[in-house]
Amino acid sequence: MTSAGVFNAGSDERANSRDEEYPCSSEVSPSTESSCSNFINIKVGLLEQFLLYKFKMKQRILKEDMLKIVNPRYQNQFAEIHRRASEHTEVVFAVDLKEVNPTCHLYDLVSKLKLPNNGRIHVGKGLPKTGLLMTFLVVIFLKGNCANKEDTWKFLDMMQIYDGKKYYIYGEPRKLITQDFVRLKYLEYHQVPCSYPAHYQFLWGPRAYTETSKMKVLEYLAKVNDIAPGAFSSQYEEALQDEEESPSQRCSRNWHYCSGQDCLRAKFSSFSQPY
Repeated sequence: MTSAGVFNAGSDERANSRDEEYPCSSEVSPSTESSCSNFINIKVGLLEQFLLYKFKMKQRILKEDMLKIVNPRYQNQFAEIHRRASEHTEVVFAVDLKEVNPTCHLYDLVSKLKLPNNGRIHVGKGLPKTGLLMTFLVVIFLKGNCANKEDTWKFLDMMQIYDGKKYYIYGEPRKLITQDFVRLKYLEYHQVPCSYPAHYQFLWGPRAYTETSKMKVLEYLAKVNDIAPGAFSSQYEEALQDEEESPSQRCSRNWHYCSGQDCLRAKFSSFSQPY
């Protein structure tokens, strides 16, 4: 039995039995069209689970196995199911489904950033952490290229990712963000210059500037929200400007800007304190 057969034997069996009752064909009545759409949604979810399972287990992703998961009855809808499953996986995990060998129709999920172990970070099996890192880079960009610790954790709370809790995908978020991403130089985490009492902030690290750009993270944010990147007008203009600079120039300019702004804020804050 193939790996697709092993995956298919459990959860997909009930869905395939329901396909007998509501097959999608080229001729459907309005009452059947809704049912067909619902079953395609089910197939999208199954294919996405299959892709993540193969990624986690470090197994090859073949088109023929994806077709088996979808079921031959849905072969005419396969292109749409494939597109939607790959798009949702990209939005959630920041990985792209790419055909790496057209001859044998071999696919792979490729991390948008060059995180170790194709986004897993640590050696072994597991799911990619790239989605959380891309989200963090977006937050820093939207906050003016430097985000304080309190704002970032508030944002993670909105995503239902809480400090001190361990997660199946991310492990312990604080360790992943403040240690792993920092050690790999995707993030910088340090005390705000001139701050008293001490405050801490996140900035893009040099490796983030090398492997991605503000335009790319803005396009990722736009895809997540299903809007055009130009909808974020001020950030879009800044991203266009950054495209004309080298990664080292962008990194240096944003670091000095954040440091200068933080010192000014700290000084004005001290002047306003009562004696």
